[in-house]
Amino acid sequence: MASKMLDKSYDPHLVEEKWYRHWEKLGYFRADENSDQKAYSIVIPPPNVTGVLHIGHALNNTLQDILVRFKRMKGYNALWMPGTDHAGIATQNVVEKQLSENGVSRHTLGREKFIERVWKWKEQSGGTIISQLKKLGASCDWSRERFTMDEGLSEAVKEVFIRLYQEGLIYRSHYIINWCPRCQTALSDLEVEHQEVLGKLYHLKYPFKGCDRSVIVATTRPETMFGDTAVAVNPEDGRYQSVIGEKIILPVIHREIPVIADRYVDIEFGTGCLKITPAHDFNDFEIGLNHRLEQIKVIDEAGRMNENAGPYQGLDRFECRNQVVEDFERDGVLIKVEDYRHMVGHCYRCKTIVEPNLSLQWFVKAKPLAKTAIESVRDGRTRIIPVVWEKTYFEWMENIKDWCISRQIWWGHRIPAWYCGQCGEVVVSKETPASCPKCGSGLLTPETDVLDTWFSSALWPFSTMGWPKETKELKRFYPTSVLVTGFDILFFWVARMMMMGLKFMGDVPFRDVYIHGLVRDEKGEKYSKTRGNVVDPLDLIDRFGADALRFTLAALTMPGSDLKLSESRTEGYRHFANKIWNASRFALINLEKFNIDEMTQEVTPREFNLPDRWIRGRLNQTIRDVQKALEEYKFNEAAYALYQFIWHEFCDWYLELAKLTLYQEGEKKGKTLTQRTLLEVLDAILKLLHPFMPFITEEIWQQLPKRKENKSIMIAEFPKPDERYDDETVADQMALVVDVVNALRNIRGEMNLPPGEPIMALFRTKNGEVEERLRENQPFIQLLAWVKEFHFGRDFEKPLYSAFAVVRDVEIFVPMDRSRMEEEAKRLQKEISKIEKESVFVMKKLSNEQFLSKAPPLVVQEVKEKALEFHSQREKLEESLNKIKEMLE
Repeated sequence: MASKMLDKSYDPHLVEEKWYRHWEKLGYFRADENSDQKAYSIVIPPPNVTGVLHIGHALNNTLQDILVRFKRMKGYNALWMPGTDHAGIATQNVVEKQLSENGVSRHTLGREKFIERVWKWKEQSGGTIISQLKKLGASCDWSRERFTMDEGLSEAVKEVFIRLYQEGLIYRSHYIINWCPRCQTALSDLEVEHQEVLGKLYHLKYPFKGCDRSVIVATTRPETMFGDTAVAVNPEDGRYQSVIGEKIILPVIHREIPVIADRYVDIEFGTGCLKITPAHDFNDFEIGLNHRLEQIKVIDEAGRMNENAGPYQGLDRFECRNQVVEDFERDGVLIKVEDYRHMVGHCYRCKTIVEPNLSLQWFVKAKPLAKTAIESVRDGRTRIIPVVWEKTYFEWMENIKDWCISRQIWWGHRIPAWYCGQCGEVVVSKETPASCPKCGSGLLTPETDVLDTWFSSALWPFSTMGWPKETKELKRFYPTSVLVTGFDILFFWVARMMMMGLKFMGDVPFRDVYIHGLVRDEKGEKYSKTRGNVVDPLDLIDRFGADALRFTLAALTMPGSDLKLSESRTEGYRHFANKIWNASRFALINLEKFNIDEMTQEVTPREFNLPDRWIRGRLNQTIRDVQKALEEYKFNEAAYALYQFIWHEFCDWYLELAKLTLYQEGEKKGKTLTQRTLLEVLDAILKLLHPFMPFITEEIWQQLPKRKENKSIMIAEFPKPDERYDDETVADQMALVVDVVNALRNIRGEMNLPPGEPIMALFRTKNGEVEERLRENQPFIQLLAWVKEFHFGRDFEKPLYSAFAVVRDVEIFVPMDRSRMEEEAKRLQKEISKIEKESVFVMKKLSNEQFLSKAPPLVVQEVKEKALEFHSQREKLEESLNKIKEMLE
């Protein structure tokens, strides 16, 4: 098959959609559960069905796609399982907002109609992020796409809930939980975002019963004092040992509460007296259990004060705080107020301040499940990469608390429980029970709560493959090979998948967990709407192409580090795509008349010229470097190896050297061998690069001359090193050529000689072997350094006026005209004077204290960078000037 011609310039828009449709149509993304090939599998971290592609998604899915494409080309039966999460609270909020715009609430619609409305929204808008992942190039097996609320996954959720309940690992209890008054639901600890706020510390006076004495308590939340059931002091605190056991009268409501002793109390904090409100503070709840204190709830689910708040009933909790402070100040109860910085929990969805509240909820006993999940990482069944995250994983798992899994919303997996109105029995069942199994009554009321979204997500690695049925997919692809995820869901999701996978499958859900960093802006700041620095990956794709964005993200992904993404970096890799395109055009032009049957001829390495043998040897090393880096999840190292080889070795050196042979008349065999090298190396480059830049590599690869029709580079074999070309002597010879050419190019730059002006070069060396190598490769040096005359010698005198360089045992002289050198010296001096003047202006600014203190930090930084730039330029110019002065002396 003859080569075809590429367009003059690369346009991603003409290529990307075309090839994605081609891959999908021919089923290249599909894994085969019946295949005997070695399996490789990844389950996608399911994006929320409400979501649109953000830069974090782009990073996460690019890394997964690189691994999956790499393994496919290595001959694995690769499954990348896609899907979306029903995202209970988030999705319900979206639909409720739509309803409210029409003046309708979910309560007006009723539960069934509201759920129908959510499903309708999901069908209309829920696939947005899937189409965006396709635009990125994600090669998921879309024939297996799952949704956490689809029928199969719902069956798995019920099965897990019932089994855990029957084993006593799920229970229902009154417990203090995080409550969002806006979303009207419980939140797990992981769904609460803690932010530092500047609040107030209020010092309140509580009088003792029957005397004039009092204690001072310090609190950030005076509105909760109506729920106080004790004041605690540390038993070691000598100030209060005599009052332990006495009674205190609560202001306003005049209820008696005891003074208790508990070592939890910090003697140094506030006054050393701690008001205990078991129904509205997590620590107070635990103290209350230990001391059998009453639990009095004073704030309701809407965040308003209830009947236990006396005259403040009906007020919003924060309105109540303001009113209480005002009243207490008037009545002498408020002693003083201090500014106080502390952490306050906010709902991860709506950002409302969370209210610790006493509530009847469903919980999973986490410690028994965590035990095996800890052991599986300790014994190496699952590796966490980078290993630094293992410590964090162990700390969290070893201190894990029971998991609140019930949510007071309508969209989600409804808890499969019913309550008997006759005897109070709780019935847990897959199907709706006809009657109570305990008393036979038909008065059964279904549970209205749904399960935490993360409950169904915890089953994702095996529920997506058909569990609880024993499917071929589970036998072939479970455990999965790797989970690629951000550290922010290490506990939300990863730890819970570990617990559930081990519990219900008897094995870990994945062999490796690769944790990547966050994508930040070029200054290292987090992306945020308030900062105005949010970047849209779809915009970057439209402007620079998906391949450029993918390569950028891979190149910036260092283990254990966040990424600093800049538009200029993405633009730079768009230029890299152009470089590959132009190099391929050059190759195809020079392969136009190449006889592909030549590829069948057996050729020994020695028949190739030095550049051909060298580039093949460098290709070998690049193959090894890329493969090793990908196996170790060092995406940046793989990208770096490819970039260096393609741009600096293949394009900058080999293609230039190849021109000598390709353009030489009458040298048919040499030309054929170079054409063969050009084709084989370019073919390997495209295959190596394909996992990173799938679109451009497919477009070019399809144009290469081939002996047989291959339908896609996607299913081509990943390159293997040809050890015959691992030759250190060849590498050393080529290094000598490169060093000599670079030395001559540097002389051109220092002497301001135009690139196209031929020069004479004199080589003085006593090393016969080096001289022989230089003579052998003289044509290549002449071509790349524009040398018109070569002269070799061992003892000749240094020319009077000449530029000079040393490479290994070789002294290189380029004779110069004195008048020209004098002119160049004047030019350099003029440039130095110009920079000195500009530097004076910049240094004046930097010595001006007013400028440094009042100018924006970014402006100051720019001036500092300019000063450094001037200093560097001046040093280089002075170095060149001094060299010329030495020659003129």
